[in-house]
Amino acid sequence: MREPAGHTLVLDHGPYRAEVVTVGAGLRTFTYGGRDLVAGYRPGEICPDYRGWVLQPWPNRVGHGRYDFGGSTHQLPLTEPENGNALHGLAGWVDWRVAHHDDTSATLRHELVPQAGYPFALDLEAAYRLDGHGLHVAIAATNAGSAPAPYGAGHHPYFTLDRPADDLELVLPATTWCAMDERGLPSPAQPVEGSAYDFRESRPIGDLVVDHPFGGLTGDTATLRHGDRAISVTLGEGCAWLHVFTCDTHDPARRAVAIEPMSCPPDAFRTGTDLVVLEPGATHRLAFTITGS
Repeated sequence: MREPAGHTLVLDHGPYRAEVVTVGAGLRTFTYGGRDLVAGYRPGEICPDYRGWVLQPWPNRVGHGRYDFGGSTHQLPLTEPENGNALHGLAGWVDWRVAHHDDTSATLRHELVPQAGYPFALDLEAAYRLDGHGLHVAIAATNAGSAPAPYGAGHHPYFTLDRPADDLELVLPATTWCAMDERGLPSPAQPVEGSAYDFRESRPIGDLVVDHPFGGLTGDTATLRHGDRAISVTLGEGCAWLHVFTCDTHDPARRAVAIEPMSCPPDAFRTGTDLVVLEPGATHRLAFTITGS
């Protein structure tokens, strides 16, 4: 019987254990000392809520799925039809090839072929590696075509400390945030200072509903904490934005908090904000590390 998530690649190092799946090159589980750090899903299930997805060649949404690039207008399939958006890229529902797997690391690759709405050829790679510092994640794309390509990247982990979001403290090294409309599309960035979305100093999330991009990063680490347990995301190459989501629309609601490293904010294909123009032969990389306790 074929597993919905493809093959499972298990990584182990010290107190850390992770499961990477070949469908979407996603992170299905990640634990520290046997306790969940991400809200994943069980074998035999289709990935729910884009949990652990690699987001390429764009993260989050493209409004109406329609954008202009290189003198042409392109129309992507509307994969969030209720809001009329194209959501979370084109690499999530495909089976990636395993290029390498050992006890502590895995590398997966996928050739993204030109298609309706995105007529560009990309060679994609997702690499996971465990060591004593946590899980290192690196996402790359190389333009394998003959023309420049619009590009953005991200990753979609849902973090859990076995507590509702209301009980958790959050710190983000972000000086700006974007208000969102009813379709999940952002307004221009504005300062966090004086707003409810200022998490430059660690403070409780409380009952605040968060589904917003944060930019203007002045540091490299975001942390979710409750008591003596914490999860940190340390940003590396290519990470310019974080999208934070308190899972209010999920069932059960507010039982996880997504902290998504991204190269650009939502709707960058239309706004151009931090959009990468990937020249033929060029490679873009996005890297981060998840540490838990």
